[in-house]
Amino acid sequence: MRRFTTISEFHAFAQLPKPQHPLLSVVDVGTVPHRYGEEPTSMVFDFYSISVKRMHNVSMKYGQHSFDFNEGIMSFMAPNQVFSMAVADANEEVEKSGWVVYIHPDFLWNTPLARTIKQYDFWDYSLKEGLFLSAKEEEAILNLVFAIQQEYASPIDRFSKQIIVSQLESLLHYADRFYNRQFLTREKANHEVLERLETLLQDYFNSDNLLERGLPSVHYVADALQLSPKYLSNLLRVVTGQSTQQHIHAWLIAKAKEKLSTTTLTVSEIAYELGFEHLPSFSKLFKAKTNLSPLEFRASFN
Repeated sequence: MRRFTTISEFHAFAQLPKPQHPLLSVVDVGTVPHRYGEEPTSMVFDFYSISVKRMHNVSMKYGQHSFDFNEGIMSFMAPNQVFSMAVADANEEVEKSGWVVYIHPDFLWNTPLARTIKQYDFWDYSLKEGLFLSAKEEEAILNLVFAIQQEYASPIDRFSKQIIVSQLESLLHYADRFYNRQFLTREKANHEVLERLETLLQDYFNSDNLLERGLPSVHYVADALQLSPKYLSNLLRVVTGQSTQQHIHAWLIAKAKEKLSTTTLTVSEIAYELGFEHLPSFSKLFKAKTNLSPLEFRASFN
């Protein structure tokens, strides 16, 4: 594991020229000397990374998932996120292009972006949930990267930081917009996610899992679908109008209604079978979702 606390340290490791600013760097991926072998090199940055790149014959692992950059993709990494890189095939040449912007949190100190940058959910997406840009979108992003690079390469004055921070904000706003588009336009992939989600929840709620393990968590569902929790919830909100948690609760309420209307179990027994240790918690959730208490719902069938 190699930890890089400063951008300068990473430049030295990657055999890049010393950055022109200690807290900010814009790197042409095509100029980076390749120094990874077939054994993964694990790294962690103490700074942000925003990239738009293609890298043929380079495998990157982030979290539990591997990914290749044969397609152009925009990806985001926040400080303290572990990743690794390796050559996919030592007999093939490594080809790479694109740009990376590295931003140390100290660069954003005392700016509005310092307070808002963590609000963008895509910092927590996995690499395979990267942003696939259309040609027009990629042009818009690269124009901003080039503008940052141009300002970065110019002599620093009292306006430099404000201009660069403004350009970074525009970059993040565009990424947010394009992710929303991606959720809407990747219909086949989204349909497959919804099908897998429904199957997963159906199997879970029709088994003994509720009694033995309680309600499935958002993290459990996301892991089972091999997606990051925030990406899954955002995708579901855009496509269905409901978050992952709301989908879980919908299945729970459906199961509760079934038991209330077709069995003679007490409300306490039903709550226990649905994984609730305390009856008031179940009753509160049921009423919040149906505007009826469990007993009022049952009475409506008699």
